[in-house]
Amino acid sequence: MNPLKLLFTRHAQSIGNLEKRMQGNGEFDLSPEGRLQAEKLAQRLVSESWHPTCIYSSPLKRTVQTSEILRSRFTAEPLPAAISDLIDDEIATPTPLTGEGSSQILIHYADELREFQNGVFEGLTWREASERYPDLCKALESSPDWIQIPGAESLEEARSRSRSFIQRLLDRHHNGEQVLIVSHSWILQHLIAELLGCDRSWRLHPRNTALFEFWIDRARWERVDQNRFNTDLWQIRRFNDYHHLVQQP
Repeated sequence: MNPLKLLFTRHAQSIGNLEKRMQGNGEFDLSPEGRLQAEKLAQRLVSESWHPTCIYSSPLKRTVQTSEILRSRFTAEPLPAAISDLIDDEIATPTPLTGEGSSQILIHYADELREFQNGVFEGLTWREASERYPDLCKALESSPDWIQIPGAESLEEARSRSRSFIQRLLDRHHNGEQVLIVSHSWILQHLIAELLGCDRSWRLHPRNTALFEFWIDRARWERVDQNRFNTDLWQIRRFNDYHHLVQQP
């Protein structure tokens, strides 16, 4: 079997992450550390010969920048080892491809991959939110139940757009393809729950540039016989894997 390979990742660290802001749909650039994280992820995937046939990305700036860094690595010609060893950089810069090779990987920007639309909290730190909306923040801190934030989307809306994206992904792609999806921590929880067919969303803590990789026999995806329980056909290969960020001894 040559499965459909789906690789989900969270964007690299942004300025908003660094400042502990509730970014939502706000626009934040990658931090210098975030750019290095994206480079490390790209280097890892290239070293594993992981080469996406296409990339899907949230249209928000922090995911766009992550996706562009990744694509630039996939469409670059690595330097010969004898040359790259002489370059005193942590990550040597490949030579960009020109012409036909540079356009082989398309980035599709999908609104369904946007982060949680968090309404009046967008761009605020928790301290700032507590100063502006003290009663709302106290209610959120004191109850585990969902409390709708003014101007924010609902959980049902989040699951609905996740369902729509996963279905579109499965309709468009087939066995033998490798698809990279670059998104955000909160919506990744709902996307993965939809892909796994869960009727609940589960709390995850995706690290920046962490990998979630799933192999699917797309040709048998609609089967309703015992093959639905055949784990050879549906495999979780990586889950919140961020080893490329761990410092080597």
